[in-house]
Amino acid sequence: MNNALQLILENPVIAILRGVSPDTVLSMGEALIGAGFKVIEIPLNAPSALASIELLSNRFGSDITVGAGTVLTASEVDDAVSAGVSLVLAPNCNAKVIARSVHHGVVSMPGVATPTEGFEALALGAHALKLFPSDVLGTASVKAWRAVFPKATPMFCVGGIDASNIHSFRNAGATGAGLGSSLYRPGISVVELAERAKKLMAAWQNV
Repeated sequence: MNNALQLILENPVIAILRGVSPDTVLSMGEALIGAGFKVIEIPLNAPSALASIELLSNRFGSDITVGAGTVLTASEVDDAVSAGVSLVLAPNCNAKVIARSVHHGVVSMPGVATPTEGFEALALGAHALKLFPSDVLGTASVKAWRAVFPKATPMFCVGGIDASNIHSFRNAGATGAGLGSSLYRPGISVVELAERAKKLMAAWQNV
C-alpha cells in the first residue's frame, strides 16, 4: 500500500475546497489542519486550481495528502501530479484517468454510481471508490455494495454529506467521506471554516 493511501485510510474525512483561490488556500488549509483534517482536495474547476494545489502542497505536503478533484482527462492527471498531488479524484469512471494516475503512482479514486462501475474501476486499478452522489445513492446502497465488494475495498461517500448524515454513512459501511458545500463555500471566513470543520469531524467520530 502506498503511503498516500495509508494516510487517507487513517484520516478518511476529505475536505473539498471547491472554488478556493490561491490567495486564501493556505489560510483555509491551516484552519482545516488545525481541526484535524489530513486530506484536502482542490477541484480542478476552481479558479487557478493548479496554483492553489502547488501552494498547498509546498506548504503542507509533508504532513497532509493533497488531492485534485473533478479530474476528467489523462492530461489533467499529468498537470495535477506536476503541481504536487498524491490523490486524483473524479466524478466518473474514466479508464484513461485511472491508468494515468496508476502510472504516476498516485491514489486513484474515481466516481462510481453502480456496482458495475465500481467493479470496473477496481479492475482498471483504482485504489478506492468514490460513491457519487451519495445523497442520491443513500445509505442502503452502501450497505448493499458492502455485501458484494471485496471486504477491504475503500469506499468514500461524496455528495450531500453533512453533519446530519455523515455518521449514518459511516455506520452503513463507508470507509470515509468527502465534504464539500457543508464545509466550504467561496467567501467563507477562516473562523467559520474552522468551526464547521470541527463540527463535521466530531459528527464523523460521533462525539
